[in-house]
Amino acid sequence: MKFSLYSEVQHWNGKPVGRLYDEVVEQVVNADRLGFDAYAVIEHFFFPKFSVSANPFALWGLCAARTRRIRFRTLGHVLPYHNPAILASNIAAADHMFGGRYEFGALRGHGWIPLKAGVPLGETRDRYEESLDILFTALEQERFSFDGDFYKIDDSHVVPRPRNRFRVFLGGTSDRTYELAAERGWAVVVPPLLPYAALKEQLDLYRAKCAEHGTEPDIVWIHACYLDEDRDTARREAERGMKRFLAGNASPLTEGDELPPAAELEAAGYGFYAAGILEKLAETPYEEMIEGDVVWVGTPEDVIERIEAVRDVCEGLTEISITVNAGGFEHWQAIKAQEIFAARVMPHFRASAEVEPAGDPAYA
Repeated sequence: MKFSLYSEVQHWNGKPVGRLYDEVVEQVVNADRLGFDAYAVIEHFFFPKFSVSANPFALWGLCAARTRRIRFRTLGHVLPYHNPAILASNIAAADHMFGGRYEFGALRGHGWIPLKAGVPLGETRDRYEESLDILFTALEQERFSFDGDFYKIDDSHVVPRPRNRFRVFLGGTSDRTYELAAERGWAVVVPPLLPYAALKEQLDLYRAKCAEHGTEPDIVWIHACYLDEDRDTARREAERGMKRFLAGNASPLTEGDELPPAAELEAAGYGFYAAGILEKLAETPYEEMIEGDVVWVGTPEDVIERIEAVRDVCEGLTEISITVNAGGFEHWQAIKAQEIFAARVMPHFRASAEVEPAGDPAYA
């Protein structure tokens, strides 16, 4: 099983953004030292309590010079807001500059982004699907042309050419996401905050489609996590951060009128955002967050038990990804959680503490 870290880079008042970025870099460097397989950040715009991670390439550039093994993962590039041929060029360049350690997701994005980015809500699905075709055609073919509704491309080519076949991730709440990932042999990322039962039907669909297409399930499980050797200490220290993590995820819905009418969301395939699910999660009492498996807080043994419970029911689980700096957690808390998880949890699931280099050996 692989182990990674994931961050939305949530920004809460009281800390300069530059300091927050510096802390994330230090956390990536520490994760590399501890043997985590990857560090992932979201790409997101406009809503600071949800995320200020608007430029993952810049972040990874800072991290690449200070690390040796860890992989850099963007979860994911939100395609309706990129020129896909230009994005393919950036991804290919990152493959070279980051020593073969770059990987990414290709997503449609959250339902609150389109209006802020000036993209018609009803176009986002078509833009996403067309951009997805262009992105991977550009990465996989030496030369390509494309005649679409949004892009007309004549005999183009990406330079430099990527050196590696990328591990690609899809995530979301629609059935089509899971079908497409299975068809292409891509990983799926389970959104944080949701217990297994909430996505069982879609994960079953993914596994069935993988069998149909001859691909292997590759499921990444994300959960916010905080640990201490003493359970009461863990719960006390994590309370504010975990509450704000859920509040930050719901903040585009709870802090102002940021969405179009529910009927428009439904028509565009964004019905999830009109269902009140995130708002209800944000109101969850802290003890219920823990007991309901929304977040993992406790001793290493508590977290091991939670991971084993997911592993036992989730066929195709390949990776656990923990969030340790959510909701404005202090830097020392993020480092502490990384250290305890690496020292006490990872060895339980790994036959050996030795971690193989994550990048292309040609770059060593």
